[in-house]
Amino acid sequence: MSKKAVVLLSGGLDSATVLAQARAADYECYALAFDYGQRHRAELVAAKRVAEFLGAAEFKIINLNLSSIGGSALTDMNIAVPDAGASGIPVTYVPARNTVFLSIALGWAEVLQADDIFIGVNAVDYSGYPDCRPAFIEAFETLANVATKAGVEGRGMHIHTPLMKLSKADIINVGTKLGLDYAQTVSCYQANDDGEACGRCDSCYLRRQGFEQAGVADPTRYRKV
Repeated sequence: MSKKAVVLLSGGLDSATVLAQARAADYECYALAFDYGQRHRAELVAAKRVAEFLGAAEFKIINLNLSSIGGSALTDMNIAVPDAGASGIPVTYVPARNTVFLSIALGWAEVLQADDIFIGVNAVDYSGYPDCRPAFIEAFETLANVATKAGVEGRGMHIHTPLMKLSKADIINVGTKLGLDYAQTVSCYQANDDGEACGRCDSCYLRRQGFEQAGVADPTRYRKV
């Protein structure tokens, strides 16, 4: 029988690739997205589309209101999304987002009696977010195994990060080989309601560069200026 796994699915390129990988590894996948007050809500439509395309056993959207605490250009409309190229941790970092998301994924995994959680964090071609690093994932997995019934009973909870050491081009090549249609994904931090990308933000830059380096045609729909 297939093992169950919870897969964090934002609707972007990376998380879609991870879901494709988990399905290819014969996991019964429960896809989890979050409506957390993000300005790029088209990604939620994309997440549902990708979950259906890849045959997820279930797709769930959890409603949070991280915009109530703000602190990020993705949740505070008064903070502008910068063009690509800023140094340091950018203002698009959402405070503690992956900690919150993984915690809820962990709860659902316990209910499902799933021992595996997949997340598409990456430490090569990424925006400098502290909660995308191996040290964070290792620490969270340790937490998961002392904070859950499954961990205490010795079954063990595992956080999988298959993209951690891959470049964006490598990720695109992996997904392409698995038959993933990247036209269904939305990565832009300020995509409009139709899912059209701005072409200027850091996420757009990394995505476009990845397709160029992979030698794969970029299916992204950009807004007409």
